[in-house]
This record gives sequence, C-alpha cells and structure tokens, in this order.
Amino acid sequence: MSVHDDPFNPYVRLGGCCCCGRHATQAAHDADGDADGQIDATDAQQLSRRAIETAVMRAIFPNDGERRRFLRAVGRNTALAALSQLVPFGALEAMAQETNGALEKKDLKVGFIPITCATPLIMADPLGFYAKEGLNVQLMKTAGWALIRDKVINGEYDASHMLAPMPIAISMGVGSNAMPVNVMTIQNINGQAIVLALKHKTNRDPKNWKGFKFAIPFDYSIHNMLLRYYLAQAGLDPDRDVQLRVVPPPDMVANLRAGNIDGFLGPDPINQRAVYDEVGFIHLLSMEIWNGHPCCSFSVPTKFIQQNPNTFAALYRAILKASAMAHEHKNRPLIAKAIAPAKYLNQPEIVVQQALTGTFADGLGNVRTVPDRVDFQPFPWYSMAMWILTQMQRWGYVKGAVNYKGIAEQVYLLTDARKHMQQLGMNPPATDMRSYVVMGKTFDPAKATAYVNSFPIRHTA
Repeated sequence: MSVHDDPFNPYVRLGGCCCCGRHATQAAHDADGDADGQIDATDAQQLSRRAIETAVMRAIFPNDGERRRFLRAVGRNTALAALSQLVPFGALEAMAQETNGALEKKDLKVGFIPITCATPLIMADPLGFYAKEGLNVQLMKTAGWALIRDKVINGEYDASHMLAPMPIAISMGVGSNAMPVNVMTIQNINGQAIVLALKHKTNRDPKNWKGFKFAIPFDYSIHNMLLRYYLAQAGLDPDRDVQLRVVPPPDMVANLRAGNIDGFLGPDPINQRAVYDEVGFIHLLSMEIWNGHPCCSFSVPTKFIQQNPNTFAALYRAILKASAMAHEHKNRPLIAKAIAPAKYLNQPEIVVQQALTGTFADGLGNVRTVPDRVDFQPFPWYSMAMWILTQMQRWGYVKGAVNYKGIAEQVYLLTDARKHMQQLGMNPPATDMRSYVVMGKTFDPAKATAYVNSFPIRHTA
C-alpha cells in the first residue's frame, strides 16, 4: 500500500504489487494521476496525515482482510469517526509536522475572561512572554463564556482561555455544534470559592439552603460541577432544591449586592471583590471541596494546531514559561500589579494580590493565610478530564455510556505538554492518570462508571 492511498478504502490492499490491481507495480500505481483514493504527492500536510492514518490502521488490523471486511461493513466515514474518538489524529499530525521553522502566523487573537484563573495567559502579555517567542498576541477581553465558545467556533479567536470542561463539551457537541478543540495546559488549580450574601452569616449549613439562588459562570464549568457536588453531599438536589443561574463572573458581585442571588461559586478575584465591597463573605474555598482541582485551561482549535505547528509550539512555550513564574509565590505581588489594570482584570491591585498570595480577608472578620488558595500547574492530566466527564454524565449533560479515557486523550494534549515541559527543563509527571479525593470520596479513573453510579443523587440517562 502506498502512503498516498486512503487506508479507509476497503478496496485498497495493504501490501502487494499494486493496491488496485490495475498496475504492474505499486510505483506505477502511484504515478497514475487518475488512480482512485490517491492524494497529491506534493501536499506535505495531507501526506503526513495519511501516513499517520495508515500506520494506525496497520496496527489495529495486522490482517488486511479483517480491515477490508470491517470497512465494507461499517463504511469509511463511520470507521473514521469511531477511530477518531480513540486516536488523536490531529495532535499526532501536529507533532509529526512540528519543526523549528518560521512561525506560520505571528498575529494572534486570544480570548480571556477577566479573572485570575487566566493569570498565565494574561501576564504573558505585559511581562513579554509572547514577544520573546516572536508572537504578537492581542488579548481579547470577553464578557462571558458562551461568547468565548462562539468566537472560538467561528474562528474569531485563534486560541482562548476556557473553563476546563468547555473543550470537552465543544468537542463532543454538547451545548453547541461540535468542533475539535484541544487543551494545551491547565491554567490554574484551586482558586475558586463559595461566596454568600452577608445576610447568611448565621446560615452556614448547606442542609438549610433549600430554595437558595446560586450563580455559576457557565453550565460547562468546574464551578457548576463542584457546587452540585457540594450541595448533593448535603442531601440537596441541585436541580430541584435550589436554583442555579448562569451569570458572567464580572456581574456576580452586582447580582449579590442587588439581592438577585444568595451566593455563588465563582472565580477569583470576584470572590475577594465581594468581600472588598462588603456585600459577601467567603463561606468555603474550592480547595476545601477538592484540593488540586482544575479550573481553567488554555485551549486551541485542533485545526489551528494542524495549520500552524510552529506557532502552536511557540505559544505553548510562552504559556508554560508564564505558568512556571506564576507558580512561584514570591512572584505573585509583581504579577498582581501586572494584571490588575483596566485592560486586563480591571480590579483594585489589593484585591488581586489577596487572591494570588493567599493572605486575605474572608468577610467574617478574619485574615486568613492559605498559600495554596490558587496555584498554577499546567499539566493536563487525563484523569482530570475523566472526572469532569463523570459529573457531566451524573447530571445528564451527556447521555448513555461514555468513553472516558478516549475522550480525555482526544481533547487533553498531555503528550504535547510533557514534551514541551521537558524541552524547557521542567519536570512533567511520568504518569497520565492519578486518583483524587473529593469531599472524602476517592475517584479512581479506572472505575469511572462505578464512580458515577455510586452517587445516590444523580440524573443519569
């Protein structure tokens, strides 16, 4: 079989003199411009993808007769769609094409929501990380997550700050048209909180919150998943016993002040701003629900990676370097000063600094010191995506059986992260998975389905 031929064609043979039977040799077949199933030998990108697809099909079907029978039975498109769920063809192709050549695209538009979860990708602008990689990045402050999603899908943004569950939902076509999107890095872990209105200072037991109105930033957010988890552990059904309203993070404090909501599970510095404005208090840090949970990600459409492998690599380096700087606590005051201005977070510097340093007023008359209130660890564990998928399934956002590991591998670019981190002298984890403890309950990614079914309050379909 030639590299030019379609490995999803059931009438093409792997090996042999000629794959179509009409030529004396395979070379003669390849030279025939009218041969069915071929691609232009001068198109390097198509050749690269075809070579990868061919290698995968050879590995899956060592016996070529089985491959052809399978394709005749299910059809080319069905076979390709099914295998794409298991094999990240786009990411493999990008890695195969990546060189140290010139940047394909220097001028980029990158979307973000003005919250500290986006610290690495925001600080990379004023502190020069993009410029050092030869990139001219225009950061696009955006009003809400639905708009972020739509602008990425429409091609208005080259890459974007996204909630960690968003690329999973977009790639699966949950809540929007499906489009392959990949997670380059996790932007932050922890860094969220449950904030309540001051009138609830004496009502701290969630068992008594029936009828409360809570704001969340987006359906496909870790905030929604963690708040639902927390309420359900207290015996409340989040779809029946309380109201959950999607409110853009910049509008959460105003809604709390107006009495439209009783509280929210939101991002920093919005949580700290509620305390600063004396309209709310921090009931619980999100790390007290799950210490080390992912929140936001830096995500890129798969098509961008395929078309711009060198630019993608440069962007990756900039974000990883910024994440490494943000991880060091000694740098947090400087970072707060850099990202607080109006063009970025538009928050008082003291509010941003309290959120980033972990020394903060909680609105209850205390000054707390919690160094791990937020951290910046970019590695996109597959198990993080798998936990998110269990909660999307638990609450009915996805129906039926879920290929947890396959989807995680398709969306989260763990292999790329490990490679780029190693190139920068960082020490990425050697494993792809790990277990987590969420409110005392262990999540084992090898037993994801059993984990979903173990919850007494759930709305699986």
